[in-house]
Amino acid sequence: MSYDIIVVGGGHAGIEASLAAARMGKKTLLITMLVEQIGAASCNPAIGGLAKGHLVRELDAIGGEMGLCTDATGIQFRILNASKGAAVQGSRAQIDMDKYREYMRKVCHNTPNLEVYQDEVSSLLVRNDNEVHGVNTKLGEVFEAKKVIITTGTFMRGLIHIGENTYEAGRAWELPSSTLSIQLKELGLKVGRLKTGTPARIDSNSINFEVMEAHGGDEIPTPFSFRTDKSNFNPKQYPCYITYTNLGTHGTISSNFDRAPLFTGQIQGSGPRYCPSIEDKVNRFAERERHQLFLEPQTEMGTEYYINGLSTSMPIDVQKDMIHSIQGLENARIIRYGYAIEYDYVDPTELKHTLETKKIKNLYNAGQINATTGYEEAATQGFMAGINAALAIDEKEPFILRRDEAYIGVLIDDLVTKGTNEPYRMFTSRAEYRLLLREENADLRLTQYGHKLGLIDDEQMSKVEFKRKTLKDAVEFMAEEWFTSKKENLELLESLGEDKIRDRAKLIDVIGRNTITPEKFDKFIPALAHTEIYLKEQIIIEAKYYRYITKQQKQIDKMKKMLQLKIPENFDYKVIPGLSNEVVEKLEKFNPPTLFNASEISGITPSAIDIIHMYINVKSKK
Repeated sequence: MSYDIIVVGGGHAGIEASLAAARMGKKTLLITMLVEQIGAASCNPAIGGLAKGHLVRELDAIGGEMGLCTDATGIQFRILNASKGAAVQGSRAQIDMDKYREYMRKVCHNTPNLEVYQDEVSSLLVRNDNEVHGVNTKLGEVFEAKKVIITTGTFMRGLIHIGENTYEAGRAWELPSSTLSIQLKELGLKVGRLKTGTPARIDSNSINFEVMEAHGGDEIPTPFSFRTDKSNFNPKQYPCYITYTNLGTHGTISSNFDRAPLFTGQIQGSGPRYCPSIEDKVNRFAERERHQLFLEPQTEMGTEYYINGLSTSMPIDVQKDMIHSIQGLENARIIRYGYAIEYDYVDPTELKHTLETKKIKNLYNAGQINATTGYEEAATQGFMAGINAALAIDEKEPFILRRDEAYIGVLIDDLVTKGTNEPYRMFTSRAEYRLLLREENADLRLTQYGHKLGLIDDEQMSKVEFKRKTLKDAVEFMAEEWFTSKKENLELLESLGEDKIRDRAKLIDVIGRNTITPEKFDKFIPALAHTEIYLKEQIIIEAKYYRYITKQQKQIDKMKKMLQLKIPENFDYKVIPGLSNEVVEKLEKFNPPTLFNASEISGITPSAIDIIHMYINVKSKK
């Protein structure tokens, strides 16, 4: 049989790739090991978090499914860093893992142009050594396609470690993909090995919650999706619980380092730096007397709890002892033991910004195969790969987001230009323009793209345009209006508990104070008192960041102008001080015509671009 696009793997990346391609009118086939596991949350039962929440909301703004699914299946919603600035806040939701999986499977089965098939892809069909035109499966099926997207997660030659015990699997007790990565390596792609892990799951009836600190959701929950009706969004929320490791826990772990696969050489792959196993934390931070743990319900029924912060691959007797040493878990019954998993990945510098491989035409990679960690990072990559594969079939321009447009742009640009030797996780600190890339304005930044691609309907686009106009009009009014020190204004400031002004100030600077609330906003601008509460909050945020955003926008405009600069023919990069031999070698090899083209080359850093720009300008002036 023949398809436009085949997606290999039914995880978070594969779902978004399949749905995007099918919704753009492409006949799509999703091949997955187990249909029941489409959308499975392999590790923690949560979506979002710091920076990860940005990714989900950006994905939603363009037309992805993860935000809608989270709103439909979430059992706790919180805004992290709520006391800090909007640029570093992050939405996070606990999900019912079973309902999340059921929701996604139902959506995939009921999306026009999308077919689902259960099998293992054993190899790619390749012409002329560098052009994919389909796949072979383990059961002997042959499917042809114009494009193939690989989203295999941890399944490529997956190997699970629990103490001295190992077994081949892509996820606990699920068959691995044993041949695909071998073929990718034979085709010339750089294939490496990474490691990640997960903690034990505990029977809730054996947990003493009374000695733990309950951690609930926000009183007024905020949905992930811009398309979710806020007025009717009031899900039932369930608490998480906080407890801690102790010196006894650490002693149990450290006395068994000689049995830890992480330290015995049994595990070869690099693990995630920002989500280390408990044995790694105890080893690296020996001076710490305790580490915080979150017990998170895996479903609404709450029969099993996930111990966030206790990822491990220690032997099962050690896992029992260390868990039983923790307050509230003295009598815990372990339903599933923690484990580490090693798997193959493809060096992401092998990819274009479209996520198509450079060496093999029509082949795209997305998700953990690109050395990322996290459901959110995977989903956004899958979505972008699905869109770009569909656009390429129609011979249209690719859809590439810049670093100043979206965290998605930062993620992909980091991967394909810098690469990584450990699982990559998104942080707000990775985004140079994070003041512009806030969660609440993702729809303003990106919905027009989703609408143009046919992934966002006219009704949602109209809502976004209304929001855009409301904010624009309010900001323009505040930026032009003077707030003077006349008597009634000073009395207003005093009545609201606000500091006085000496002479006069722009109204936008007054509204931009950290102390301004929607209630105070109504007093300053009565004409906008009828505005919906969420819009008032966003007007206040726009005012707070107005001066910084104006400055940052100028920097972006300057950068765009800089990247348009043409590089002279036969340019000698060797004479430029400050460029490494590696950078010079790559520039000479690709001979980019502009600074923008140079910036697209893997390994060419922003600082190298600045140096070349400065050198060309100096030479031209001379």
